[in-house]
Amino acid sequence: MAHYQTLNDGIVCIDTEQHRPQMAACYLIGDDGHYAFVEAGTSLSVPGLLQTLEALGIERGAVDYVMPTHVHLDHAGGAGALLRELPNARLVIHPRGARHMIDPSQLIAGATAVYGPEAMRATYGEILPVPESRVVVADIASDRDFELMLGARRLQFIDAPGHARHHYAIWDETSRGWFTGDVFGLVYREFDTADGNYLIPTTSPVQFDPGAWNATLDRLLERSPAHVYLTHYGRVDAVRALAKDLREGLVAYQRIARANAGAPDCHARLRSALMDYHLGQLRERRHPMAEARARELLDMDVEINTQGLEVWLDRQRG
Repeated sequence: MAHYQTLNDGIVCIDTEQHRPQMAACYLIGDDGHYAFVEAGTSLSVPGLLQTLEALGIERGAVDYVMPTHVHLDHAGGAGALLRELPNARLVIHPRGARHMIDPSQLIAGATAVYGPEAMRATYGEILPVPESRVVVADIASDRDFELMLGARRLQFIDAPGHARHHYAIWDETSRGWFTGDVFGLVYREFDTADGNYLIPTTSPVQFDPGAWNATLDRLLERSPAHVYLTHYGRVDAVRALAKDLREGLVAYQRIARANAGAPDCHARLRSALMDYHLGQLRERRHPMAEARARELLDMDVEINTQGLEVWLDRQRG
């Protein structure tokens, strides 16, 4: 059974329930009988997305676009399986990501090398290619945006590097909000309090670039957005305060990475330091969660972020 929440301005947040509830989302947006999915989740997410359409009384043929913000598998791994079920939809993808959607063999090989074949299947399911004829390459560059109309709704796509070079962000003029994939960080809803959200960077391998990330944040804030729609997870509204938190987190991550660079046990030391940093941040905020539970929630992303920072350190040395 699909779990979804109707937000504002014809936007529906669908929980893809990857790993746990409220960890990853896809969004359904619509205008005048035209619809699009932002993100595709994994192939294991597809039944829930289709159930959401059915629950809302939306025909599959009314979906015009599937728009993964980048090609990491928790965002785009289900694109081929989803398009197979949506007869009129086309995939809108960053120019650097298109070839990986048409031929996902490199994505599959890379993830299998990290997770192993059994865990790969359990986490991501089957990754299907997208027919080239159904791919729309978003013609974006640092000085050029790309625009689509969804009914009368204007969507603008910008190049959004920092987390990955194959990443775009989508400006929705109707809601005055950004769909940001991973380039506005991630929020654990379990860490929400009356004082707000706790937002952390996500430095997954292999293209973390803090300089580009800060430039992307500048572009996002230029439009004075009312909302940001996070893939991980949900809508946030205190946009400028959270952008400040994210910039501070990026600075802290770089400091921690450099402090542990060159150590023979760099991975273990860096991982421990990142965990301690986040636990310290939660203590400063007087979050009531027991430390053991916080460690459990943070564990996977701290490991992924550690790996990404190690790759970044290697590039700095090169």
